[in-house]
Amino acid sequence: MTEFAIKVVLSYLLGSVVGGLLVGRLRGGVDIRQMGSGNAGGTNALRTQGKAFAFWVMLIDIGKGWVATRVVAPLVVPDVSASADAPRFGVAAMRPHAWHIYAPIHDWLGAAWPHDWLAAACGIAVMLGHIYPLWYGFRGGKGVATLVGAVLGIDVWLLLPMLVTWLLAVIVFGFVGLASMLGAAALAVAAAFGDYEPRAPLLTFGALTAALIAFTHRANIARMLAGTEPRARRLWLLGLRRRSA
Repeated sequence: MTEFAIKVVLSYLLGSVVGGLLVGRLRGGVDIRQMGSGNAGGTNALRTQGKAFAFWVMLIDIGKGWVATRVVAPLVVPDVSASADAPRFGVAAMRPHAWHIYAPIHDWLGAAWPHDWLAAACGIAVMLGHIYPLWYGFRGGKGVATLVGAVLGIDVWLLLPMLVTWLLAVIVFGFVGLASMLGAAALAVAAAFGDYEPRAPLLTFGALTAALIAFTHRANIARMLAGTEPRARRLWLLGLRRRSA
């Protein structure tokens, strides 16, 4: 229990380092929450500050998600990690044939929290830190880039259904927010129907993060219903056809 709590708290604090606000502070105190959509994420950074600014924002936000699930979750906490077979730091520490989140839940009722659930919990915690950052008045981003990083730390192949779904949704509908929600939902679908054992940790992670991404995009949903949501016209297929006509 202590190990679980420590790693979840560390992941939340890591998530509270919001790339858009950190880069903005280094750029002379720019607060992108006062610009554009008012969000601290990469999309608003790109629209208001340009490609270079957005690149560093995305790198930080994706990176912290990866660190939470790939480094913090399997890290041994001295004098706390009770299990003798607890994962150690580094690639060689991972159990064969899969990341730690897919390994058998052999210690589900053991002395230590099951390590298969740690990556899922740390991934959710780092996203909550990004959305509700302790260091920035609990006003952060929407968590999409951080989710990508967290999934990257769990299993890089799980990014494939997410990215394909995101791209197709942008091409068909033109809405980045909708594409982000559908991409997150694709993770839950992949967990439900993919060949993953044990299924419970990944399915729980996928369902909760999909719900969380939908919640953070509630303003986008309202604007889409009102017909005021801007489209990504460079990728939107119908928009391309209209311009070429």
